[in-house]
Amino acid sequence: MIQKYLETERIYLKKLVPGDERYLLDLDSDPAVMTYLTDGRPSTLQEARAGLERILSLYEKHQHRLGFWLAIEKSSGEFMGWFLFRPCKQHPDDLRIIELGYRLKKKFWRQGFATEMSKALINKGFQEFGIDSIFAKTMKLNIGSQCVMKKIGMTFEKEFLENDFPGKNKEAVRYLITKEQWKKSKAMR
Repeated sequence: MIQKYLETERIYLKKLVPGDERYLLDLDSDPAVMTYLTDGRPSTLQEARAGLERILSLYEKHQHRLGFWLAIEKSSGEFMGWFLFRPCKQHPDDLRIIELGYRLKKKFWRQGFATEMSKALINKGFQEFGIDSIFAKTMKLNIGSQCVMKKIGMTFEKEFLENDFPGKNKEAVRYLITKEQWKKSKAMR
């Protein structure tokens, strides 16, 4: 039986396990997926393995409550990509502010999947984890991801240079939703 971290109408999230670097490598092999991250350069097997090791250690540190999660389409059982829900890299022990992110295969773009699961993660975070705020960041040129951030109730916070992004372009934006904003938006629905 698959242990699910979170489930929506069309998607479920599950933990990555040793050997799952193949999923990360598959996702990162599409230049379109990597356009805003590495200028389209695919990840190497070594990078995928290192990424998986970081993910597995993050699970241990946060008792499997926070980290990266494989996204599986329920109707087909197909691997779609991943979602992250983790502490800010600059303040890894501060659990009051959490980063939300995702990376999906191109065939799953523009179908509402990122919005659907991001909303579910926000709800889980505010209802179960006592989080004060949740943020997301993307490249300034990535208008599609910024549209998702707006749809899930986040508001623009700032523009900045993100040195963690491996591509040449470092111009990024950050969006945020606070618990108070979330409560108000839930009341309006």
